Amino acid sequence: MPIVTMSLPVNVFMTALVAKSLLLPKTTIGLVCALPFIGNFLQIFFAPFLARWKPPKVICLGAATLHLISWFSFGLLLTWIPRHDPAAAGQWLTLWFLVTSCFGAVAGVSWNAWIQEWVPYRIRGKYFGRRNASLQFSTLTFLLITGWALDRWNYSIPVFQVIIAAAVALRVFSLRWQWQSPTRARKHNDGPILPLREQLGVVLGSRSLLGFIAFGAIWSFAANCFGPFYHVFMFDQLNLSAFEVGLLATLAQLSGALSLPAWGHLLDRYGNKSVMTFSLVLWQVQNFLWCFLTLDNRNILYGMWIFGGATGAGFILGQFTFLLRLIPLQAKNLAIGVHLAVTSLVAAIAPITGGAVLTWALARWPDPFAVHHVCFILQPALSILGCVLLLRVHEPRASSLTMVFGAMRNIRTLSGVFGLSFLVNYVFYRAQKEDE
Repeated sequence: MPIVTMSLPVNVFMTALVAKSLLLPKTTIGLVCALPFIGNFLQIFFAPFLARWKPPKVICLGAATLHLISWFSFGLLLTWIPRHDPAAAGQWLTLWFLVTSCFGAVAGVSWNAWIQEWVPYRIRGKYFGRRNASLQFSTLTFLLITGWALDRWNYSIPVFQVIIAAAVALRVFSLRWQWQSPTRARKHNDGPILPLREQLGVVLGSRSLLGFIAFGAIWSFAANCFGPFYHVFMFDQLNLSAFEVGLLATLAQLSGALSLPAWGHLLDRYGNKSVMTFSLVLWQVQNFLWCFLTLDNRNILYGMWIFGGATGAGFILGQFTFLLRLIPLQAKNLAIGVHLAVTSLVAAIAPITGGAVLTWALARWPDPFAVHHVCFILQPALSILGCVLLLRVHEPRASSLTMVFGAMRNIRTLSGVFGLSFLVNYVFYRAQKEDE
């Protein structure tokens, strides 16, 4: 989990690196934050061909190993990044992060396919419940230690290298255990596969799915346009330390994890779109407080992140369960691909746009607080307006599609922006009573 958490577009490690150590311009920070989503989009063009070449486990381990090597190389070369030249440093970091994001995207999607092959229904609840708890503990520990170390040694390059080395070492053990895992694929009976043209017709005829994709595009833009710069704002304008930012993310993760069972009950009882809308409105109304934050009242961030983690978890969980009901079984792979492609493109464009807008505005207005306060209106305002489209999506009563991981790739990537990075590899499940 440490190396996976560091690979998110926004986290304590990457934000401290680009904002405190390398001092990259806002446009470059926006581009860097877009790269994981670009990786999610690009993997669509080659991951299916890799899946025909080797089993998912082999593809997963191969991509994860390349991802590991890229981070190991980055740690070694970090000393030679020209810190005195932000433009050159930004170009170097952008090229590397694009490559490692593609490796991470392939590893994530193939891992989802691999684990779906062999986890029996009869132990799914116990297995994923324990696994999710372990991931949460690992992520919280990593965030706190990383924040403390960066703050203690003043964001020096050797500290970043030590953190990378520790994450790489843990990943080596992870890959070793993953390779030794004696898994066997379960038998599937998916029925005949429709021709691609007919599958495309099914997807285009699913008005509910297309409406949900349109809402997902609006939400992706709203969340990603200035979302990555909330962390930069806390570092640069509010003068928070890496430990304080890590603590905020930890509080959001704890409140989100504790609230998930309650949100799951509400989603089952009252349906997805109504509960999602309620959760999103609660979450985004408090985000208007970002427009009033100053050095004098920055302590209210603790309450904001606790409240945001608890309310945002319901919306994120609802996105997953709602999507399960909307994907047509006759063309589920194509539907997942279309959903991922559209939301990935929008999510990639958004932070680049936000970085350019901030750079332009900060060069023309002397008050950086006022500039950020105005820009921070976009996310809550556009998100709440998007609820109108969400409420118009027809919600089927049930679906037999029980687990779709790949469609959640962007939602998992985006979760790091809101301090809910424990959801990156979190597996949602519904307990099954029947044996296989």
